[in-house]
Amino acid sequence: MNRAETITIVVVTDDHYVILLAALIRSIEENLSPGTLVDIWIVDDGVKEAQVKKMEASVNKQITTLHWKKIAEIMHGVDVPKDHSSFPLNIYARLLIPGFIPAGVEKVLYLDVDMIVLADLLSLWHTDMSGHTIAAVTDPRVETFDNHWGGILNYKELGLPAKAPYFNTGLLLINTIKWRKENATKKILDAINNNIKYANYPDQYGFNIAFMNNWLKLDARWNHFASMPCEEPYIIHFIERKPIYRAYKNSKAYRDRFYKYLNQTAWRHTRPIGEVERGIKKLKNIFRKMIYTR
Repeated sequence: MNRAETITIVVVTDDHYVILLAALIRSIEENLSPGTLVDIWIVDDGVKEAQVKKMEASVNKQITTLHWKKIAEIMHGVDVPKDHSSFPLNIYARLLIPGFIPAGVEKVLYLDVDMIVLADLLSLWHTDMSGHTIAAVTDPRVETFDNHWGGILNYKELGLPAKAPYFNTGLLLINTIKWRKENATKKILDAINNNIKYANYPDQYGFNIAFMNNWLKLDARWNHFASMPCEEPYIIHFIERKPIYRAYKNSKAYRDRFYKYLNQTAWRHTRPIGEVERGIKKLKNIFRKMIYTR
């Protein structure tokens, strides 16, 4: 009998977005090759116990094993950048993955929780990294460093090429062995901390400088933005308004797919959220970051 292959995935969520994670995991399970197993490491940024129980009840335990890791534990002692964005502090957790994942795990797939998977992840997992430390997808809105609003705004001052390709960090295939050898976490944090006023998308800014022209480009369908058309995306990434909000304005077909998966979980029949609650979450992100980085 052949030993089942296991895909190791890392995600990060707070209590507000755990509903998105439920749909993501269900979509992974439904589209996975038979016999494939999934180890999912969840960086827990304040998920309430009741929500943890709902998540555990929602997964197919014959396929999926969940490992919960408190964010305070993995970020202890880390010089977190003092950026001024409204992004949650937990965006920096993806920089720390090779530091907390077991040493025997040589490859990890990081996914943002605001995604659903429509293809078999095993084909992505088998990507030949060709000696690269990470693989990612070019950001379709910010394709090169010289993008005037979202790229590397000080690329000239840093002596970096204007047309260096810029990737989105919502999906990352990581060789953890090479990452540790290269001390990539420090390189990324240094890039952000040394240029903080230019880092509008802080984690992406650091990643793109640290791995400039040294990352493997994946098929764009593995990180397809919901705001753009695509006939057969492999993964839909719900940037901007999430499908759980009443103000969601992107493809209805994509939203329907999201709810198809969500309604197979303990969050079935959840009603869309209004803008007030969304705004409160943004304010909490900013306040918490101010307190943590003071």
